[in-house]
Formats: sequence, structure tokens, C-alpha cells
Amino acid sequence: MEKLLCPVCKKNMALVGSSLRCESSHSFDIAKEGYVNLLTGSKAGASTGDNKDMARCRKSFLDKGYFEPLAKGLCQIISRENASTVLDICCGEGYYAEYISRSTSAAVYGFDLSKEMVRLAAKRKSGARFFVANMSAIPVGDGFADCAIHLFAPFCEKEFARAVRKGGCLVSVCPGKTHLWQMKQTLYATPYENEEDNPVLEGFELEEAFNIKADITLTSPEDTDALFRMTPYYYHTSESDKQKLASLQTLTTVTDFYIRIYRRK
Repeated sequence: MEKLLCPVCKKNMALVGSSLRCESSHSFDIAKEGYVNLLTGSKAGASTGDNKDMARCRKSFLDKGYFEPLAKGLCQIISRENASTVLDICCGEGYYAEYISRSTSAAVYGFDLSKEMVRLAAKRKSGARFFVANMSAIPVGDGFADCAIHLFAPFCEKEFARAVRKGGCLVSVCPGKTHLWQMKQTLYATPYENEEDNPVLEGFELEEAFNIKADITLTSPEDTDALFRMTPYYYHTSESDKQKLASLQTLTTVTDFYIRIYRRK
């Protein structure tokens, strides 16, 4: 945690008792779960990002291993890169950070805008370090990470380029063309494929792009509902169509993750 910068003055922070304190005496308490809140302002993460129900729903689903092929793929990339420091951008409840921390030798740092997500991530006690922060102002030094991972989240390319060292990589993941295709067939009369785009990122060069696919069987309506709530479809689907999915006892669907590896120039 000592590698983090003060979000107020951008100076280095050191562990002093149960707080992180910078040279200008700005101090941030470490919560009992082990994370630190580095958001500034009146909200300070309490009511930003995903809420408690969404965080717990996501954790319950991911902990059952449905997306493990993606986690294994990320570990293979990180091991190939021989990365010593990994930054998990918008880490959520910490599933991938924990998997990487336990499966590689990298020091893993994860952050999210949601205090509840970060709290759950820290409770995993995986050895990864977690903090609450905004991706538009990541409280780390220039060239902090050998590798950053960016899963299903918006881009803030200038800040990502600042945080990743030259020669390091950004691993960005979005839904592949056929991701959750059978779920979409259940919900909609005419489902559409996702776009697999390769945005140009300032400071990076696209080096490689590929898919990780696997079929999963959701073994209960609760798991199906949890996955559905993790998608943007949940907020744009009629109640009558939602009932089609809710009536299923099990669902087998493909997971299709589109991986883009960007090299920091």
C-alpha cells in the first residue's frame, strides 16, 4: 500500500500505524478489512458505484467459477509478461485480482469506484491490495504497473497510459460476438451479435486480439438471474421478456470474451 500516492497532493504515502500518511500529513485510514478509501470529496465512495446488493450478487456468481476460463487466460498473459506489478482497473468485488494473486507471483493492486465492491474484494484476504478510487485520477505514480487489466469498463486512456510503464501492457476485455448468445435467444426474438472493436488508445499500440470461449451451465434460476443482472440487458429488457428467463431452471450458454492486448509505447 506504501506505493500509492496521496490523492490530494500527489506525494508518496507511507504506512503509519493503521493509516496511510503522506509527506504533507494528509492521512487515510485503513479499514478493518484492509482496504483504503482514496476518494476525496463529500461522497468519498459511500454512495458511488455499484450498491451492496449488486456487489454481493456478482461475488456469489463469480465465486462459483463460471468465468474461470477468463481468469486463467489473464494469468497466462501475466505470467508470459513476467509482470511483477499488476493493476486491476475497476476491480469489482475482487474475483480476478484474487485469482491472479493466488496463481502468479505478481503483486496485485485493485481499485474501484464502489466502496462496497472494494470492501468485499479486501475481505478475500488474497494478498492483493485494494483501494477506492476513480479511474480518471488513479493514485499511483507514473509507470506504476507492468500490466494493467481492464474488464468490461469505460476507457480513460491517458490515465491508463500514465499508470503503465513503457513497454508494459494493458489487457482490455469486452464481450465477444457470441457472449451469452443462448441467454439472448431466450430473451429476444432477434438477438444481435456484439461488436468486437479495437479502439485506438493514445500511448498504446494494439499488439494482439483473440477470444476465450467456453460453454457454461447455470444450475439454478438464482445463478441465471445473477448473471443477467451483471449485463446491460437487465436494464433494457421488458418485464415480460425477463419472465422468459426467470422461468428456466437451468441454462447452458456460451461465454465469449474478446481480449485485446495493448503495448505501452
